[in-house]
Amino acid sequence: MFLGEYFHSIDEKGRVAMPAKFREQVDKGAILTRGSDGSLTIYTVNEWDKLVDKLMKLPQSKTDVRNYARLVLAGAVEIKLDKQGRINIPKYLMEFAQISKKAVFVGLYDKVEIWDEERWVEYRKGIENQSADVLEQLSEFGI
Repeated sequence: MFLGEYFHSIDEKGRVAMPAKFREQVDKGAILTRGSDGSLTIYTVNEWDKLVDKLMKLPQSKTDVRNYARLVLAGAVEIKLDKQGRINIPKYLMEFAQISKKAVFVGLYDKVEIWDEERWVEYRKGIENQSADVLEQLSEFGI
């Protein structure tokens, strides 16, 4: 399981260190693609296969399904850790997520999101301000 938030700098070649706590889970390879809310998402190969299987079962006659599949699948790239534990983020994904020099890795259950640091801090503050309302809504589900 991926948990926590980790702040890292990105070098001029788009390389960024994978948080040490996440490395073992992605050591055998992973998939990086466009994510939600302007972030990028890293999936382990196993989780990626589950996502693709679900996408294949959705009705391809629906425009929203095709658009989502195109966005996620066309943006996907296999990533591997280099000897220093870094991954390379392609330029088109950096542009999509508006990542400049600093990134934040956010553990989210079975995947990892990568955010531009400034955008993440702003987003996090917004959800922190709504936390009382969210907790009240989640209490309906026993949380």
